Amino acid sequence: MSEKKQGMRRKLTDYGDAEFSLYLRKAFIKAMGFSEDALARPVIGIANTASAYNACHATVPELVEAVKRGVMLAGGLPMEFPTISLHESFAYPTSMYLRNLMSMDTEEMMRALPMDACVLIGGCDKTVPAQLMAAASVDIPSIVVVTGPMLSGTHRGERVCACTDCRRFWADYRAGRIDEREIEAVTDRLVSSAGTCGVMGTASTMACMTEAMGMMLPGGATIPAVHADRLRHAEQAGARALGLAGEDLRPSRIMTGKSLANALRVLLAVGGSTNGVLHLTAIAGRLGIRIDMEAFDRMGNETPVLIDLKPTGSAYMDDLHAAGGMATVLRELAPLLHQDCMTVTGRSLGKEIAALPPAFDQGVVRPLSNPIHTGGGIAFLRGNLSGDGAIIKQSACSEELLVHSGRAVVFDSLDDLAARIDDPSLDVSADDVLVLRNAGPKGAPGMPEAGYIPIPKKLAQQGVRDMVRISDCRMSGTAFGTIVLHASPEAAVGGPLALVRNGDAIRLDVPARRLSLEVADEELERRRQAWRPDDRSRPTRGYGKLFFEHVTQADEGCDFDFLTRRPFEGLSPD
Repeated sequence: MSEKKQGMRRKLTDYGDAEFSLYLRKAFIKAMGFSEDALARPVIGIANTASAYNACHATVPELVEAVKRGVMLAGGLPMEFPTISLHESFAYPTSMYLRNLMSMDTEEMMRALPMDACVLIGGCDKTVPAQLMAAASVDIPSIVVVTGPMLSGTHRGERVCACTDCRRFWADYRAGRIDEREIEAVTDRLVSSAGTCGVMGTASTMACMTEAMGMMLPGGATIPAVHADRLRHAEQAGARALGLAGEDLRPSRIMTGKSLANALRVLLAVGGSTNGVLHLTAIAGRLGIRIDMEAFDRMGNETPVLIDLKPTGSAYMDDLHAAGGMATVLRELAPLLHQDCMTVTGRSLGKEIAALPPAFDQGVVRPLSNPIHTGGGIAFLRGNLSGDGAIIKQSACSEELLVHSGRAVVFDSLDDLAARIDDPSLDVSADDVLVLRNAGPKGAPGMPEAGYIPIPKKLAQQGVRDMVRISDCRMSGTAFGTIVLHASPEAAVGGPLALVRNGDAIRLDVPARRLSLEVADEELERRRQAWRPDDRSRPTRGYGKLFFEHVTQADEGCDFDFLTRRPFEGLSPD
């Protein structure tokens, strides 16, 4: 038998006799009907994330078949394998809690199974970050295929789509503007096809960032889930995976400090999800790269929001695809990008941009000279209430609240929020600042998307649609409002939010990048000395214990400390 470490000869089970290991492996795999010719070919692993709990991944079986077709047409042997599948609405307590577990699952399967390259099929929010984290750690040739966004639908003649419209209709229901019958009818219309959210939520943000960093074939980020082009793209990815294997083109040559900077640039330009910052920080950590949030904020000053897309604008993902998808965005951003970065095509980003089809008139992607929003879609805040930093998606804020002072109304936990937010006796006014704490990585646990704190019902019924809200958790990329997120370190470990009391004065000044608790330093120090952690609900076994003991804070991506590459050797953007 050949000594060449390819295909089925890779990663042989250790019995102390490699020839026996290969002999036994071939004997068992032949039981599945494979011929000697098939087993002699390069093996391309295909991560299958299909699940009956995951509508975003309903088309994964079709994508797997398309990838297999591409692999076989190129002369390889496709081998699919299952991993954890995560859906934002079907993961308790939150899919973010399980992102690291999925990354570990994917990483260990990529390490354990014989494959010369891997096609990673993801979609819903946390799956693509988890897969990229795994690819960065394993560093075998890899390529990403996303399931793609859903199609938009209609409700009573109005165009709608998950999930920005989900939140808008729910706010109307809470405020009494629509009744129970209509809100139930809306659920039949918001998700009109399989696929990820049809707005620039976290799934689409990560797809666009992945294409920008070179880990996806050009054009793959925006193709709707149910379009035939999505299957053709998957077939091409399968064929290209064989090329990656032959060239030994690994993620470490593609995911670099410069390519991560390109992804951050695109995050800003598309008005992307704040979750993109968190996930890219985790991916960078696996590569030994630290994300410099001060530099990211400066990047925002020269990178306006170009896409008129919900939740920042008015269009949907199928509109962006019809407008040329990422080709239109990259063509416009070209002067601001590191064009020498390698991509999975084996060519530089600059060469891919030069090969793009001609531009055409469209109304979704604005030119740099006429953006939808200037000054950075996401801003990095400092101040005594930000600790190591907090972020705000200023492109989704109410302009009149970008500079605001108000009285703190504090909720100590998610349970406290649920119990009191709609209490008619709650002492709150529209000018107040809602503060949610103990909802971060350890406090919740899992840093859920609870930062979109609902407007107190009595205020919503008076017509209040936005308030300044601050938390140590996350917000869905589909959400909107004047919302400060990721305050780090979190309250559960004694971060600044732990020191806030009802009635304290809080000042938000986004143009100045400041978030301040207007309480004397001496008083804050007295509160800090008096603070004690609440360990009553600390997990004592299993994954919960592992998570609690090893998860890092938001500024480090909420990855596990033992999975990041330390010390950091690079910085992005630099």
